Amino acid sequence: MSTIKNDLFLRALKGETVDRPPVWMMRQAGRYLPEFMEIKAKYDFFTRCQTPELASEITVQPIRRYGMDAAILFSDILVIPQAMNIHVEMKPNIGPWLPNPIRTHKDLDSVIVPDIHETLGYVMEAIKMTKEKLNDDIPLIGFAGSPWTILCYCVQGQGSKNFDKAKEFCFTQPVAAHELLQKITDTTILYLKEKVKAGVNAVQVFDSWGGMLSPVDYQEFSWQYMQQIIDALKDDAPVIAFGKGCWFALDTMAKSGAAALGVDWTCSPRNARYLTGGNITLQGNFDPTRLFSPPAVIKKMVKEMIDDFGKDKYIVNLGHGILPNIPIENAGAFIEAVKEYKYES
Repeated sequence: MSTIKNDLFLRALKGETVDRPPVWMMRQAGRYLPEFMEIKAKYDFFTRCQTPELASEITVQPIRRYGMDAAILFSDILVIPQAMNIHVEMKPNIGPWLPNPIRTHKDLDSVIVPDIHETLGYVMEAIKMTKEKLNDDIPLIGFAGSPWTILCYCVQGQGSKNFDKAKEFCFTQPVAAHELLQKITDTTILYLKEKVKAGVNAVQVFDSWGGMLSPVDYQEFSWQYMQQIIDALKDDAPVIAFGKGCWFALDTMAKSGAAALGVDWTCSPRNARYLTGGNITLQGNFDPTRLFSPPAVIKKMVKEMIDDFGKDKYIVNLGHGILPNIPIENAGAFIEAVKEYKYES
């Protein structure tokens, strides 16, 4: 491995003492940036994901503008079901659209654990191009959705406020549900291992819809599969586990072997430290909607957030992805506040 010039993010993942915590933002590549909107106007969503030149350019755009401490590869969690022979579209004003959702055990017959190079080789090419552009200045993060979150889309067929059809499928056809979850898990492990080989320095698993489940159901239908991914990857690269709305599982997550845990804005820094035993690196947890506040307010709140979490074993981030209509100077204020942070003992 060549040495990363700014390794603050990697040091925080190891729990080392730092002068200030590192900062990046979930979904920092795209959405809110005018330079991204120019690319979006020319190419549809999955073309952007599947064209390495475009994906790598989108990945580095926010780094050029703001100088975050880590880049995250521009991609989407739904490239996994696409590779597994499940048709996924991105419809304007609707979002993810799966015309043939999985509703019965028979529907699983056509779902495969794919050859990653055949189906997702374009992601590995994007990683290599991005690494060239980054020139070892900062680390690159690769990511995947949790098996449960992927199942939600595969069964529901689109986004949802409560993913009722996905939950019904799990509770009425648990054998089929676990078979699908295992296939997604196996594919995800192969995919993330290839990403690490291609050059990513860390991986994050997003359990965006984990909070839809009760604590008991979470263990059965989500966490045990995330644990498999962590077990398979942790010796290859640091793993960040992020479960939105999953504060109730933080104690379990802290014992998982993950290098860091993401926390959303509904859990206070003090509670997050308490629930995780105080020894693991935490990431988060600024409310993305708070980036609408004036820049001076954002800076004050970010400083308070760092003080509350503590500067060590901490990565500054949002509690979920940045929203598309955030003013670019407000995103800038968020990053600047971290870079300007001075520890007062």
